[in-house]
Amino acid sequence: MRSEKKYLIEEASRHLKKSDYLLITNYQKVTVADVASLRAKLAPEQAEFHVVKNSSLRVAAKDAGLPEFENLLAGQTAIIVGGRNASGVAKIVTKFFEDTKKLEVKGAVVSGKVFNPAEVTRLSELPSLDVLRAQLLSLFNTPATSLVRVLNGVPQGLVNVLQAKIRAAA
Repeated sequence: MRSEKKYLIEEASRHLKKSDYLLITNYQKVTVADVASLRAKLAPEQAEFHVVKNSSLRVAAKDAGLPEFENLLAGQTAIIVGGRNASGVAKIVTKFFEDTKKLEVKGAVVSGKVFNPAEVTRLSELPSLDVLRAQLLSLFNTPATSLVRVLNGVPQGLVNVLQAKIRAAA
């Protein structure tokens, strides 16, 4: 194998190791200014946008043990990897596409499962990771709050009866 090909495959492998998700896009109509804008929007999520060769990505994905996504590797391909919030990154990319009508999402691989473009859109509609954590904590907290209210109800009822008795006597 030529050293250039080997380098491109190694580079694609390094990108794939950065996260447990991989967004695959078609960047055909995207300008350099658009890429710079997208990279700036992805930076808070610690995600990165990289143009890759389909053949290099195919070999690197196979070496990384990712599921088969050959149908997503047609035309010009760029990948988005990095960070931990796949839904947040999908939200940024989907919004970028809606605003510019340039970057086309071909699909994604998230936690070993291949997503089609419609599923990536649904992924982008999920609440952020912080909101999901807050909702989960709220669910954990609800039974405890209800238990405290029930336990507090009996003594409170007794206090109310005693106060009514005092008012009636006065």
